[in-house]
Order: sequence, then structure tokens, then C-alpha cells
Amino acid sequence: MALLNDNYLKLKAGYLFPEIGRRVKAFTEAHPEAAARLIRCGIGDVTEPLPPVVVAALHRAVDEMAQRSTFRGYGPEQGYDFLRSAIAQNDYRSQGMDIADDEIFVSDGSKCDCGAILDILGDRNRIAISDPVYPVYVDTNVMVGHTGSADVSGAYEGLVYLPCTPQNGFIPEPPKEAVDVIYLCSPNNPTGAAATRPQLEAWVAYALRHGSILLFDAAYEAYITQAGVPHSIYEIPGARECAIEFRSFSKNGGFTGTRCAFTVVPKSLKARTGTGESMALHPLWSRRMTTKFNGVPYIVQRAAEALYSTEGRAQVRGLIEHYLGNAAVLVAGAKAAGLTVFGGVNAPYIWVATPAGNTSWQAFDRILSEAHVVITPGSGFGSKGEGYFRVSAFNSRANAEEVARRLQGLRW
Repeated sequence: MALLNDNYLKLKAGYLFPEIGRRVKAFTEAHPEAAARLIRCGIGDVTEPLPPVVVAALHRAVDEMAQRSTFRGYGPEQGYDFLRSAIAQNDYRSQGMDIADDEIFVSDGSKCDCGAILDILGDRNRIAISDPVYPVYVDTNVMVGHTGSADVSGAYEGLVYLPCTPQNGFIPEPPKEAVDVIYLCSPNNPTGAAATRPQLEAWVAYALRHGSILLFDAAYEAYITQAGVPHSIYEIPGARECAIEFRSFSKNGGFTGTRCAFTVVPKSLKARTGTGESMALHPLWSRRMTTKFNGVPYIVQRAAEALYSTEGRAQVRGLIEHYLGNAAVLVAGAKAAGLTVFGGVNAPYIWVATPAGNTSWQAFDRILSEAHVVITPGSGFGSKGEGYFRVSAFNSRANAEEVARRLQGLRW
């Protein structure tokens, strides 16, 4: 009989969002009259239509595919040159960062890349994870066998957990011991916190000192509004020698259903082989992409390119302002309800402390049953997420205002 991957059996009972879906389904089946009033502020999925410039680019590209002379089949797995160049120039070189076109790898999602990057990293690395944390970082390491089993709190043996609390602004601090791979997310999902320049400088210095690699998830960088807050790890001197950056068009251009993202792997970034030699990761990631991936569709890459046009930039700003406006409405509503609130300034999420005596899942169930609003319980993001819940600002303004009103109607 064939053998399965036993590491999957270590995973906790259910991935966070399927469990939320299960509870919502059970509630609406038991209370069908409430289904029409349900407002979802749980999963971080965008709600507004694609920008007009993107739609126009898609139509043009589809028309190209309809003609033999302009039809395209398989494209380069690493991404078309026109998009890699647009990304490197607009997101990096124009901002003073030295990133070459071929250091950009276009993909179908930063979530996918955060897991796939483990393909080129060894199985003996000591891995550090923020707590609370985006669950994908943890679960993908469990799946490939980098951890032991989970304890009663849900923490996995073999991972180093870095507490994120109000005291450190929900940004993890470098540990005293040496670790090899560190996951950093800024602006942070789920807390909405964004790392300052001194905080990122401390991490780059730590990584260079210990020969560590920073896996920097900047999927929400477009939401940074405060001056002086870095949008990229490569704004920090030395980061090219110690960091890989993940970005996405999902939350700035509305591509959650269209699928386009990219990962930056500098050619100067190196790791050790099992025999102690130093080797660049760039060609290994390129080999991984060309072996396991067929590339993002041409029409989607043309759509992503359009986001860098003058019209595209303006339309992206409009989307960002809309969602951050929702966040401001939700922050005001939660505070008016007497709740303690974090985030919502540099990210489309607000992080709310549960009222005393309530666990995060109890808060979830109560907000669902009494306010008919779906939020995300903090414990699903790690043990340090217990005592909080996340509210997503991805919604219509009318829904955001209604959620704010309903939160104020709760009596804890």
C-alpha cells in the first residue's frame, strides 16, 4: 500500500478559515432568517471590482489571444520581461533600491510562494515564527516535516515563537539565540502593525550576524500611510544579503480572483550546503519555478502591468483609500463600543482585544449570533492571538458602517 505524508497528520483539526466557514454554515442553517443580514469581515478578500485600467488591459490581451499573429502559448515561467521590468523599476529602482529585472519572479500568489520557498531551504534550519502569525507560515513548515507535534496550546515543537504584544507594538524582536530562517510580515496580518525602520534594521543586523534568512511578506505594503515606515525590506542596507521579499497584486489591485504576485530573490543572497559551501539561492529558485510552475497567464500579467500606468496608480490609490476608509469607520465603531483597538492605519485590518472573560472563539460566536457579523478569532493565528479578534476592512462602505453600528449594539 502507498504511504502518505505523515506530517499532514500533525496539523491541527482544521485550518482557521475552513473552521470559520463550518461555524458560519451551521449558524445560517440553524437560523436561515439571519443569512440575509450576515456581513462577512473574516477572510481578507477584496470586494470592489477590478480597476478600469485592468479591465481594459485584460480585454486587449484577450483580443491578442484571438489572433494567430499575436497568440501566445507557454510563457516564461519566471514571468514576462515586460512585467518583471515594470515591477523592478517602479517598486524598487525608482525608490533607490538595487533590484534587477531578473531578480523578480512572477507567480500566482504570495501565499503560494511563502510555502513553496521551503523547496529550496534545508530541513535542518531552525525556524522562527511570529506569534500571532499568518497560519500559512506555520502549516507549510508542518507539512514538509520541519516541526514536531503541536502541544495543547497549538505550538509546534521545533519552531521558535516570537511573541507580538502591545508592549512591542505587535512587531517581533530578534531572539537572543541564533535561528536560521525568520518569517516577518509588515504590515502585519493579522494585527495591522507595520515595522519601523529601526525595527527592520535590528532584524537585518541580526540576520547578517547569524547568517540567517528573512522571509519578508510585504503583501500589504501599499496600505502604509505613515511617513518613514519602510515599504520594502530592501530599504534597509544589507538586506540584499539576507532577505527574500514576497509581494502581491491581490490587495492593492484587487487580484484575489485574478491571481498575480511576485517574489524577489537577490542574486547576492546565499545559504550553506550540507557540506558547508556557500551557494546562491537565486538559481535554485529559478530552477524550482521552471520545474514546478508553468507561469501566470499572459492576459493576467498584462493586467498587472497596467497597474503601473498613471491611470493604474490613481485607481489603486482609490481602492486603498476606500478600504482604509472602511478601517477608520470600523476603528471608530469598535472604540465607541468600549473595545480596545489596534491597527487600521497602515493595514486593512483592525485587531481588537476581546472583552474580559471572553475567549476569541467565544467572541466570534457571540458576534456571529448577536450581531450577524463574521470576524476572525485571534487564537487561530497562534497562542498570543488569544484574547483578540481580527476585523477585515475589505467590504463596501455601507457594510463597514453597519458593522460599526452593530458592534456598538453589543452588550458584553
